[in-house]
Amino acid sequence: MKKLFKGFAVAAVLSVSAGTALNAHANTDALDKILEQVKQERISEGKLNKQREQEFLSARADKQALLNKAKSDLAAEKARGDRLAKEYAQNENTLAEKEQALLNAQGTLGEMFGVVRRAAADAIGSIEASLVSAEKPGRAEVLRSLAAAKELPTVRELEELWISLQTEMTESAKVSTFETEVAGLDGSSSVKKVTRIGNFNLVTDDGYLIYSPETKAIQPLGKQPDSYILAGISDLENTSADNYAGVYIDPTRGAILRINTQKKSLMEYYEQGAEVGYIITVLLLVGLLIFVVRFVDLALTSTKIKSQLKNLSTPNTNNPLGRILKVYADNKNQDVENLELKLDEAILRETPRIEAGINIIKILAAIAPLLGLLGTVIGMILTFQTITLFGTGNPKIMAGNISLALVTTALGLIAALPLILLHSIVAGRSKSVLHVLDEQSAGIIAAHAEKEKA
Repeated sequence: MKKLFKGFAVAAVLSVSAGTALNAHANTDALDKILEQVKQERISEGKLNKQREQEFLSARADKQALLNKAKSDLAAEKARGDRLAKEYAQNENTLAEKEQALLNAQGTLGEMFGVVRRAAADAIGSIEASLVSAEKPGRAEVLRSLAAAKELPTVRELEELWISLQTEMTESAKVSTFETEVAGLDGSSSVKKVTRIGNFNLVTDDGYLIYSPETKAIQPLGKQPDSYILAGISDLENTSADNYAGVYIDPTRGAILRINTQKKSLMEYYEQGAEVGYIITVLLLVGLLIFVVRFVDLALTSTKIKSQLKNLSTPNTNNPLGRILKVYADNKNQDVENLELKLDEAILRETPRIEAGINIIKILAAIAPLLGLLGTVIGMILTFQTITLFGTGNPKIMAGNISLALVTTALGLIAALPLILLHSIVAGRSKSVLHVLDEQSAGIIAAHAEKEKA
C-alpha cells in the first residue's frame, strides 16, 4: 500500500510538473529535484526491507534454539520416566515381599486382626445410635480408629473395644438420670434432668425425648403421646430405688413415637369435617339445649303434679293438674257429658305446652345423618375432582377429601344417636305427665257420674 501510495504521488507530481511545464514553461530544476527525491525513496525502501529480513532471520534463529531446548527437555523427561517406572516396579516387588513377610510373621494373629476390625466396624453404628451415647458421648472414636487400622491392635486397644461393648450391654439394662442440654422446638436450648430407660427411651417431666445420632442432639417430640401414656412418666419420677413403676417404652428407640406424632387427634379429625361437620355440631348442641330445657321443665312439672296429688281439694294453677282441677271446680254443676268435654278441652290446652320442643329433637336426630350423607357426597365429588386433576399416583392428595366424606358421616351418626335417646327420654316424661292428667280426669268424671246417679 505504501508503494502504491508513493506511485500515485509520483504520478501526481509528474502530472502537475508536466502541466506546469506546458503552461508556465518552468525550468528543469524542479524535475531534477523530483527525480532525486524518487531515487532517495527507493534507497530508503531497500534499506527498510533489508532490516526486516535481518529481524526475521534473527527471530527464526531464536525459535530454533527454543525448539532444540524443548527436544532436549523431552528426552530428559522420557529418560526420567523410564527410570521412575523401573523404580516403581522394583518397589512393587519389594512391597509384595514385605506384605508376604508380614503375613508370615502374623500367623494366626491375622485372623484376630480381621475379627477386631469387623467387630469395631459393626459396633460403631449401634453405639452411635444408642441412647447410652446421649449420656456418655465420644465412645465411638476408639472403635473408629480400630476399624480403620492397618496394623495389629495393641492390648490396650483390645481392652478399649471390650470396655465399649461391655459398657453398652451394662448401661442398656439400667435406668439412669443425668443432666444434659435439651434443644427446644422453638430453637432454644436448656439444661434439663433427663431419665434414660435402658436403651429404649429418654424422658423428662415434659414427656418423651428423641436422640439424633447425626447431630448428637436431644429434643422433645413434636407431639407427645396420649395422657395415659405420659402418666407413667410421673409415676417413674416419683418412685425410689426400692420401688417399681410401670412406664410405656418404645422398643424401636423412638420410631414408634415419631409415627405417633403423625397420628391425628380427635379435634383434628373433627376439623376435617369442615362446614358440614360444624353444622351437624350446631344441630347437636341445639338438640341438647332443647333437651335440657324440656327435661328441667318436665321435672318441675312432675314435682308440682305430685305435690298437687297430695292436695286435690285445693287446686293450684301453677301446674297442669291444678288447672284441670280448677276447671272441675268451676263446672261441678254441669252434667257428665259437658264436664267430660270441659276436662278434655283443658287437657288439650295443656298438651302443647307439655310436648313443646320434643318433636324438634326428633327432627334434629333425623336431619343429622342426612347432613352426614351430604358431607359424604361432597367429599366424594371433591375426591373425583382431585383424581381428574392429579391422577391416582399420590393417595395423600385425595386423603383430605376422603376424610371429609368419612368424618361427616361419623359426625352425623354421632349426633343422631344421642338425640334419639334424648328424645325418647323427654317423650317418656311428657307421656307420663299426660297420663297422670288423663287418669285424674277420668277419675273426676267417674266420681261425678256416681254423684249424679245417687
